[in-house]
Amino acid sequence: MEYGAIFDMDGVLVDSHESHFAAWNELGRRHGVPFELPLFERTFGSHNAQILPVWLGREVSPEELENLAGEKEELFRAHVREHIHPLPGARELVEALASSGFKLAVGSSGPRQNVELLLTGLGIRQHFDALVTGDDVTEGKPNPQVFSLAAEALGLPPARCLVVEDAPQGVEAGLAAGSLVVAVTSTRSASDLASAHRVVDSLTSLNPNLFQEWLDGWKN
Repeated sequence: MEYGAIFDMDGVLVDSHESHFAAWNELGRRHGVPFELPLFERTFGSHNAQILPVWLGREVSPEELENLAGEKEELFRAHVREHIHPLPGARELVEALASSGFKLAVGSSGPRQNVELLLTGLGIRQHFDALVTGDDVTEGKPNPQVFSLAAEALGLPPARCLVVEDAPQGVEAGLAAGSLVVAVTSTRSASDLASAHRVVDSLTSLNPNLFQEWLDGWKN
């Protein structure tokens, strides 16, 4: 039986908080609307289409959304190129899963260009069979679209896929997609992530045998 693992990107495989906040903060400075840490913490992991109206406090036209999101992501990529920090155990877990026959996908709210840059910088791009990003969805998390599409891209039912997330809205999206959800407390507290099927403090505690055991004992 084939199994899949679908990883969120930011806060799961890579510690990109610093670069994302630097980009939003600079965007706020440029446009005269401060983007401060509490807003960043509250919206981290959401799609830009969800974040921008909250930041500006008004509706945003499609053209303005495209321009502001593009500017923010250019700022992010310029910063993160010099600050790619894998989270503990990320590379090892991905490599072990790939070696064990798991089909791997990323399900991220970020644009594909960011995901490609980060996976390549981490040296693990070759292990992923599918990438579903913010460019591929019409609804951001907690809508399950990103994870439903990722499971479909892997050719597996969502119930045979384990989703790894770090944010409450991502956990909700994985649950709504019908996958087993493991949350890692890299960016949020365990209490914030309590609705996940499993909550761990680090990817270093995870391995392919554990993933298979959890999936076998869940719905299969």
